[in-house]
Amino acid sequence: MINLINRLKWFVGLVLLQVLILNKMHINGCVIPFLYIYFILKFHSRASRNELVLWGFFLGLVVDMFCNTPGMNAASLTCLAFFRTSLLRLVTLRDVDDDFEPGIRALGVPAFLKYILLSSALFCTIFLCIDTFSFFHWNVLWIKILASTLATMLCVFCAEIVGGEKL
Repeated sequence: MINLINRLKWFVGLVLLQVLILNKMHINGCVIPFLYIYFILKFHSRASRNELVLWGFFLGLVVDMFCNTPGMNAASLTCLAFFRTSLLRLVTLRDVDDDFEPGIRALGVPAFLKYILLSSALFCTIFLCIDTFSFFHWNVLWIKILASTLATMLCVFCAEIVGGEKL
């Protein structure tokens, strides 16, 4: 029960931070940091795929409601939640049966950086492809994906350093 209350606090806090501050920061017109994916990235390794997908869908839906982006965040975060277990298995040396919370302490800095790089790149690619809905200016799209991925990685890494043990 305490774990659920703690998750709901992080859910609300990350949504408010994303909607009120980070979505207003369009750096140079092409960089958007997506900190709220940190919520999905920090689930325990034994979390079921169904649980991850449901949390991802509802988190994306709440962000969509506040940002007037019909389904873009929900689709992108649901896809990230679906592939999160596979991404975690790619970067970790732990056994599949281990129960751990992905973070710097559990994975180490290099593996955690790979994990957030792959996760951020997947999320930003899906989100910005849906947002652009055209490949006419593909070079601008790739710049936006790269810049947003790096900004998201920086935000997630800072969130892990500041408050990762409390999630």
